[in-house]
Amino acid sequence: MVENLISVFIYFIYSQIIATRMDFSGKTIWITGAASGMGKALAFKIMPFVSLLILSDRDQAGLELVIKEAGEYASIIRPVILDMSDSKAIESSALAILGEGLKIDGLYQFAGISQRALVAEAPLDIDRKIMEINFFGTVALAKAILPSMISNGGGQLAVTSSLVGKFGFPYRSAYSASKHALHGFFESLLAENRKYNIRVSILIPGRIQTNISKFALDKEGKEYGRMDPGQANGITPEKAANQIFRGLKREKHEILVGGTELLMLGIRRFFPFIYYRLATRLKPV
Repeated sequence: MVENLISVFIYFIYSQIIATRMDFSGKTIWITGAASGMGKALAFKIMPFVSLLILSDRDQAGLELVIKEAGEYASIIRPVILDMSDSKAIESSALAILGEGLKIDGLYQFAGISQRALVAEAPLDIDRKIMEINFFGTVALAKAILPSMISNGGGQLAVTSSLVGKFGFPYRSAYSASKHALHGFFESLLAENRKYNIRVSILIPGRIQTNISKFALDKEGKEYGRMDPGQANGITPEKAANQIFRGLKREKHEILVGGTELLMLGIRRFFPFIYYRLATRLKPV
């Protein structure tokens, strides 16, 4: 019995070591939230490898700037303006792309919106807006692309959660909830479709120097307008993209992105009583 268990354990470790790796060469990759932050940084990271890069964002001027900065790789970029709060437009854009006969090998979703508001002060419509963009928009695009990925023999999906997608945190209630929901949905998607060679990676970034806090919604639904001090001291989007790139190549199920703040994951899992103390004492904004 013990020998059998040891054999199973050794086989499991061996299978992880020799597991297939994502090869970006000649692939078609679709990235959302690509006009800035981690999405933009990852786009520049993988440009030298792929044959076609579909870049989406609601910021048309930002996408045009990315193409301009891409230099010699500008010719492989296909911009698609996309508002992640509009599920019907998302489905239409996906159908248009697929209707051209394009095979999507990887769909990496970074688009999202954060929050800086107390539960007791934020009206429900703000919670709904955040869920619509972060959860339903992300799901809508994945659902639109998934059948073609299956029929083409597989593909890789990556979605952006957050450190607070693993635990709650002050001023982030709806944002945290939307990221928690992504874990449940995409882990289920993987369980159903792994047999079709569908791979799923959930990105878990901590503090990254992006504009996400600037565009976060306050209790009135207005933009927060400034970068949090903790976030300002986080790693750069370029460093985050390097971590993400390595994780995607290894096809990791969860890709941790950030610095020492990621220790909170271990604290929440193994020392929950410490987490509950810290969550009520840490300065939330």
